[in-house]
Parts: sequence; C-alpha cells; structure tokens
Amino acid sequence: MHDFLRLGAERDGVLEETFQTVNEMWQGQDKAREGEPEFTEATVQLLQETLPEQGMKATDALGLAAEVLDQSIAQSRPRFLAYIGSSGLEIGAVADFLAASYDINVALNSKASTMLEVQTSKWLGDFIGFPNSRGLFTSGGTVSNITGLAVARQKAVPDSRENGNSIPLAVYCSSEAHYSNRRAVELLGLGNKAIRSIPIDAERRMIPADLEKSIKEDIAQGVKPMAIIASAGTTLTGAVDPLREIARIAKEYNVWLHVDGAYGAPAAGAPSARPLFDGLELADSVTIDAHKWLFVPKACSIVLVRDYAALAETFGHNEAYMPHNTEEPNPVDVTLEYSRPLRALKLWLGFKTHGAAQFREALEHDLELAQITYDRASVNPHYRVMPHRPQLSVVPLQYIPEGMTDPDQISEHNAKLCKAIVEDGRVYLSPAIIDGHSWLRPCYTNFRTELSDVDVLFEVIEDLGNKR
Repeated sequence: MHDFLRLGAERDGVLEETFQTVNEMWQGQDKAREGEPEFTEATVQLLQETLPEQGMKATDALGLAAEVLDQSIAQSRPRFLAYIGSSGLEIGAVADFLAASYDINVALNSKASTMLEVQTSKWLGDFIGFPNSRGLFTSGGTVSNITGLAVARQKAVPDSRENGNSIPLAVYCSSEAHYSNRRAVELLGLGNKAIRSIPIDAERRMIPADLEKSIKEDIAQGVKPMAIIASAGTTLTGAVDPLREIARIAKEYNVWLHVDGAYGAPAAGAPSARPLFDGLELADSVTIDAHKWLFVPKACSIVLVRDYAALAETFGHNEAYMPHNTEEPNPVDVTLEYSRPLRALKLWLGFKTHGAAQFREALEHDLELAQITYDRASVNPHYRVMPHRPQLSVVPLQYIPEGMTDPDQISEHNAKLCKAIVEDGRVYLSPAIIDGHSWLRPCYTNFRTELSDVDVLFEVIEDLGNKR
C-alpha cells in the first residue's frame, strides 16, 4: 500500500494536537479578550511563501495554522457585534469535522444523510412556524434567495427555462431589502430595473399600500408581477415587514411570496418575537441562514418551500450519468449545486444536543441585550437612538460629544469613532448608513455575549467618543 497523502504514524499525534488546539480555543472564547492579538511579521512572511514542494511535520503545520486563525477576525467571539456574525457553535464545529471526514456528497440519494437533511429542514420549519414545508441546505443566503426567486420565475413564466425571460417581469421588495436579492434578480437575467423598491414606514418596514399600488401599476402596463420579497429582519436595522398583509396582497394578485429571513427568521422561534412574524406561514418560500442566528458555523443556509415539486420543475435535468428511477428527484435536481456537503449535520446535531428550548433561550437572551442597549442609550443625552425600539437584535446608535449639534458633523464623528473602536480591539463594530448618516450598529447574534460585554461596549464608545 502506498503511503502518500496519509498521516500514517502521525495520525494519533495530529488528533491529539487538534484536540488541544480546539479545546484552548473554545476556552478562550468563553470570555472576551481585551484586544486583538498582534498580526505578527512572522505570520505575514509565512503567508507570502511560495508553493512548498516538500511537506513538514503535520503537528508543526497545525501550529502554524492555529497562529493564522488566532490572528484573524473571529466572529464567534463574545464582543464581535458587527455585521451579522455566526457563533461557531461547538457541537456544530464537531459536526463539520465529522461531515468533512466522511465527505458525503448529498447530490443523489445518500441514504441516511439524505433522510437527515429532510428531517432537519422539517425541524427548522416547525421551529420558525413554517409547518408542512421542506427545504434544501445551501452555501448561504444569496444562493437560497436565488433559489426561491428562480422558482418564482418558473411559476410566473413556465416556459422560461426554454425561452428565457420572454415577457417583462417585476420583483417587489422594501427599499432596505438585502442586496443579495438585487443580485439574484440580476443573475436571473431580469435586470435590476425589474426591481420595484417599495417605500418603508417609520419603523422601516415595507408599506403594503405602496406595494399594492406598484403591483396594480405594473399590471396596467403589461408587466407581470413575478415575486414579492418580504424582509424578516433587515440587515440595516432588523426591521420585519408586515408579513400577513403582504401575504394577502400576494394571494390576491397570485404573486410568489419569498421571505428573506436569512438573519431574522430564527427569532420567530422566540416567544417574545413571534408576533412580529405573524403571516410567515403563508409564504411560498423562506430563506434562513442557520450560520447567523442559529449559531452554527458557516456555511449552513436553508431555503424552505411549501411546494417541493416546484423545485424540481425549476432545476430538474435528466442527466445520463445519474439514476432517475427513484420516487423523488435527486437533490441536484431541486437546487443549484451539484457538490453538496452535508451542511445539515451541524444544525441536526445542534438540535439533538441542546434541544430547541435552549436555542429559544439563546435567542431571547440576544433580544434582551438589544433592549437593554436601547434603554441605556435612550436615557443618555450623549446618545441618539432610533425613534422606535429594536424589533430584533440590531441597535443603531450615534454618540454625540458635548456641544456637537450639527447632524453632518455627528455623522462624520461616528464614522471615525467606529473605525477607532475596531482599531482599539476591545469590541468589534460595523457602521450603518441610515438616511445618509453614519451610525454605530451593534448586533447581538452570539450566545456567548453577556451583559458585561454590553457594559464594555458603552465604556469603549464613551472612552473613544470623547476624543475629537
């Protein structure tokens, strides 16, 4: 037996070294560190090396990899409050190790793994209140949104696979919908002029009356409404569109309703937030990124649909090199991807290990931290907050130093402040541009984040915010 590309006698040592490295990392993530580690010159030189013709001892290579990772921005740390981060759920990381080791491709019927993916998608539908649905796991919210909108096009124009976009089509979403939806429309060949950007209300939710008006105008002009994209938690402010009223309009005009819940839909499983998602069950398709607010490592997105057969109508092909004598279509015939790792395992193992109840508790914890942040800032004259409470876990803030009153100056100050906070390293924040002005945008999506981390957030803002 040849021995190239095998660890051989090093195998046990590599596993022991991996265990020690991961254990130390997990312990280090239990509490926030007070700054990012130095990005060393040695690491810079390592990452500029040319292709190694000869290998090195595996445990030594692992040590180098650990140094690179430790000098990277890790979203799983408790004070990473930027963008919409994942948390690197520990049992999910173990699931990734197992799935990669078996390297199953869930492209055809993979027996137990295929059943596990089906089961996990149904569990997720039950968790968020989208029952009697089924779905496929994808690489991210962009691919999930493209999948849902491709099905919408197939429903609107059944001959589109053969003739392309043969009639003018329109897609409706709020003015603050995620850019991935615009990308999906462009990739489907509609052109971004097909997007109807619907105005938002004072709570930054799509206005149903304006949606209906836009649909009527398009119909009168011979443009066919293809899909409505409702946001279940916008990235900018966490706004949840009025889903039930939007669903009524979609039904009345026979338009596919896709809910982009990549960030926010998991909160439908939290009792305190569930009323925001009233009407979710009426959607035709829903995107959820479990690697966002269900805490598992990337990549683990899901697109759920009520009509599973519609996926096969959209993506199915009779490939000569694949069997097609099964009762159900192959997974490759109901989604975009042919190489399909077992992404479902990390969420399946998460639910089996912790139970849905613990996931709900973690969601409620993040929602509570957002409310506490809003309350603390709203009573302090040095902060400006949004005129409404956070719907989910995004809390836009502006810090206003003593004597500063000009809105443009305040905006510029907060843009510089955000950069200073990132450079400081105690907290990681991202900015948000709201109505043309810069805001700080803490977002809570980590089960590790504690109230003490919120305390540090305010300390850092005030410490750096008073420096002009």
